[in-house]
Amino acid sequence: MDRYNPKAMSIKEVLEALQRDPAFMENVTAWERLPAREARYADFPQHLDPRLISALRARGTAPLFIHQAAAVEAALSGENVVVVTGTASGKTLCYNLPVLQAALADSEARALYLFPTKALAQDQASALAEMLQTLDAVQQVPVRTYDGDTPSADRREVRDLARILITNPDMLHMGILPHHPSWATLFENLQWIVLDELHVYRGVFGSNVANLLRRLRRICHFYGSDPKFALTSATIANPRELAEKLIEAPVRLIPPDLDGSPRAEKHVILYNPPVIDAALGIRRAYTLEATRIAVRFLQADVQIAVFARARLTTEVLLGYVRDGVEDGGGDPQTIRGYRGGYLPLERREIEQGLREGIVRGVVATNALELGVDIGQLGAAVIAGYPGTIASLWQQAGRAGRRAEASAAVLVTSGAPLDQFVAANPRYLFENPPEHGLINPNNLAILLRHLRCAAFELPFAADENFGSFEELRELLDFLTEEGSLHRSNGNYRWMADAYPAEAVSLRTGENATVVIQDVSDGRPKVIGEVDRATAPILLHEGAVYTHEGRTHIVQRLDWEKAIAEVSPERVDYYTDASEAINLEIQQVYDADESLPARRAHGWAQITAQASSYRKVKRYTHETLGYGEIDLPPRQFETTAYWLWIGPQAVDRLEAEGVLIPPNDYGPDWSHARQAALERDEHHCRQCGAPEREGRSHDIHHIRPFRKYGYVPGENRNDREANQLENLVTLCPACHARAEAARGTRSALGGLAYSLRNIAPLFLMCDPRDIGELTETRSKETKGPTITLFDRAPEGLGLAERLYDLHDQLLEGALGLVRKCRCRDGCPACVGPVGPGGREVKALTAQLLEALLEGGAI
Repeated sequence: MDRYNPKAMSIKEVLEALQRDPAFMENVTAWERLPAREARYADFPQHLDPRLISALRARGTAPLFIHQAAAVEAALSGENVVVVTGTASGKTLCYNLPVLQAALADSEARALYLFPTKALAQDQASALAEMLQTLDAVQQVPVRTYDGDTPSADRREVRDLARILITNPDMLHMGILPHHPSWATLFENLQWIVLDELHVYRGVFGSNVANLLRRLRRICHFYGSDPKFALTSATIANPRELAEKLIEAPVRLIPPDLDGSPRAEKHVILYNPPVIDAALGIRRAYTLEATRIAVRFLQADVQIAVFARARLTTEVLLGYVRDGVEDGGGDPQTIRGYRGGYLPLERREIEQGLREGIVRGVVATNALELGVDIGQLGAAVIAGYPGTIASLWQQAGRAGRRAEASAAVLVTSGAPLDQFVAANPRYLFENPPEHGLINPNNLAILLRHLRCAAFELPFAADENFGSFEELRELLDFLTEEGSLHRSNGNYRWMADAYPAEAVSLRTGENATVVIQDVSDGRPKVIGEVDRATAPILLHEGAVYTHEGRTHIVQRLDWEKAIAEVSPERVDYYTDASEAINLEIQQVYDADESLPARRAHGWAQITAQASSYRKVKRYTHETLGYGEIDLPPRQFETTAYWLWIGPQAVDRLEAEGVLIPPNDYGPDWSHARQAALERDEHHCRQCGAPEREGRSHDIHHIRPFRKYGYVPGENRNDREANQLENLVTLCPACHARAEAARGTRSALGGLAYSLRNIAPLFLMCDPRDIGELTETRSKETKGPTITLFDRAPEGLGLAERLYDLHDQLLEGALGLVRKCRCRDGCPACVGPVGPGGREVKALTAQLLEALLEGGAI
C-alpha cells in the first residue's frame, strides 16, 4: 500500500508550524512542554539472583531504575506491591524479576499473569520470552498464553507445561476456575499473581474482578497455596486503597515520585475549539476540529492515533479523517478504526499495520489506550476529554513511547467537564483528584459470583467469601432458588446450568445483544453490545456503524437478544434517549442542617426509551424522528440527592432565583385531557403510544409563562391552554422540545453543572451517572436534584458524592463563573434559549446562596 507522504516533516517542525499559526494558537488554553528527564538508577536488590542481573546487563536494561529496584526489593521480601509510574517506565520488570527469581529457585513454582485485554497479554508474552531466551531458560520456565484464541488441541499442553500462565480475567472466570481440577498443578504451586493496569479495574468491571479474585484465592487455599500479588497502575488518587480493596490484603505502594525512568520531550496541548456564537457560548464541533488537527499531522507524514470517547464518535471521526485524507490526495484505507466490537483478527491486523507503518492513522476508543504494542507514533489527538485523567495520560502516552519528541493534543468538546478542564489545566498537570471506586459487595454482582464459587467448590456453613462475612443468608437464598443444596453443613451446586457462562465481567448485567449482518441471507456476527444500552443503540431504525460502514437495524429480537442489521450508506446517525422515573426506597444517611440539604440511599429506577431522532452528519440538523417500541428497564441502585430547605426556597423564590411550580389554571386537567384525546394518546413527534403507568406530556407550543397568568388576577390561562397551543409529546420528545427551546431554570442549571463535573472526582464515565431534577420532589417536598448510579445495585458512586457534597457545589460555581458565555451555554448551565437569558447569573446566585449556608 502506498504511503501518504505529500510533505514529510518531523514532529518538531509540525509543532513549530502550529506555534506560528495564530488561528491555532488563539484556541490553545495550555501548552505544556514536559522536558526530557534524566534516568535515576539504583543498585540491584541484595537478594536478586545473579543470573537475572547478568541477563539484564546483556539486554541493556541495567542498572535498574529506582522504582524498579524498590518494587523488586519489596516483592522479594514477601510483600504485595503496587507500582504507579508513568507510561513506558519499565513497570514490566517490577513483576517479571521476582516471578522469574521464584521460577529459577523452585522448579515447581508457578505464576499467573492477568491482563485486561488479550492483545496486551500477547505483547507481554513476547517480552517474557525474550528475557527467558537471554537467561537460556525457555525450556526450564515455559510461558504459555491461555485465552479464547488458544486452539483446543493446544490447551492440554498449556495446562501441563505452563509455569508462567498469561491470561485475562474473562478466561480465568470462564475457562480456568470452573475447571480447577485440570489446573491443580498451577494452583498447588502458585506463588505470584500479576495484575496489570490496575486503574481499569474500577466500577462494574473492577467490582466483578474483585469477586473473581475472591474465587481465585479460595481455590488457591483449597490447594494449599497463598500467592502474593504484584500490581501496576496509571496515576490515580487512591492506588493503594483500590489495590487493597481489590485483593483484600495490604500492599506496598511504589509512588509516581519514585519514577526513575527517563522521559523524552513531550508537548501536551489543550485546544478549545473557537467560539462561533459568543452570546450562547457555542463552539465549533470538536469532532471537526480534531479531524482538522489530525489531518494536519497526517499531511506531514506523522503517524497518529485519534482517540474518541464512544463507539459512535469513533466511527463518525473515522469517516471524517478518511474524507480529509482523500481530499488531500491520500489513501483513506491507510486510516483504520479500532474499538470494542471489532473481531480479534481485525484488531491484530490493525496493530500489525501500525507497527509496520502501513497504517498511518488509527481512530480508536480506549480499547487502544492500554499498553498494546503499536510501534512508534508521533502524535495523539484526543477528541474530547476521555472521562478520567488516568485515561488521558494513557492515551497521550501512546505517542512518543520510543520517539525523540512527541505531541498529545486534547481537543475539548463543549461538554461542561471538558470546559472545566480547559479552564483549569491544573487538574491535569497537578495531583489528580479522581478515585478508582469499586463495590465488591454489590449484591447483584456478589450473588452471581457466589453461584460461580459454589459450582467450583462447596461452601461450608461458617465460611466467608473474602472479607464478606454475612454469607449464610445469601447461601440460604441460593438454596431456596434451587441453585444450591444444603447437606451435612455444606452448600453444594445442584443446578444444571454452568453459572460462569451467564456472568459478564464487563457489565453489571449478564446479557448482551448480538449484532448480525443479514444482508447475504446467512447471518454474520459483526459485534455485540450489553443489554442495558441496546434500547438506545440497536432499536429498529437505528444506524449501527462498524469501521466506517453504516448499517440499519432492521429488527431487534429482544427475547433472543439478536439485532439484525443490513449495510446501507446513509448521511445521518441516530440519537435516542431514555425517560427516567425514580422512587426513593430507603435513606441511608442525611444532613438537613443547612439550606443545601443532602442524603444518599436506595432508589428504584425505571428507564424507558420511546423515541429517537435522525441527525445529519456534519451539519447536525435533525432530519426526523422515530418510535422505539421496547419494554421499560427497571432496576434498583444507590442515589445521592440534594434539596433546598423550605425557608431557603421561600427566600429564593421571592428573589426570583428559583421558579415556583407552574400553576396552569383551574381548567388545566380538562385542557390536558382534550389534547390527549385529540392526539389519540400518541406522541405527535415520533408517534409513540403511551406506556403503562406513564401518561404522555402536554407541551405548550408558545410557552405558558409568556401569557402572564396570575391566579386570582386574570384568566390568561384560558388563552394559553387553547387546544391549538397544546401538543402531546412522549417524555423523550418533550425533553428534546424543552432543550431546543432553551428552557432552563437556576435549579436546572445547577443540576446540569453538578452532573457534568461529578465524573472528575469519581473517575467514572459521565454515562455512569444518571440525573433527575424535580421542582417539587414527593420525597423531599422541595426542589431536588438526584444523581444516581446507573449500575444496578450501585458501585459506591452515590456515597462518594454525598461525601463530596461541598466540593461539588464549589466546583460547579467555579465552572459557571469561569465560562466565557454571556447568558449560559452547554459548557456551564446547559443550552439557554431567548427566554432564559438570566439563567447563568441565577445559577451562580443559587450556588452562592447554598454555599453561604446560614447567610440565606
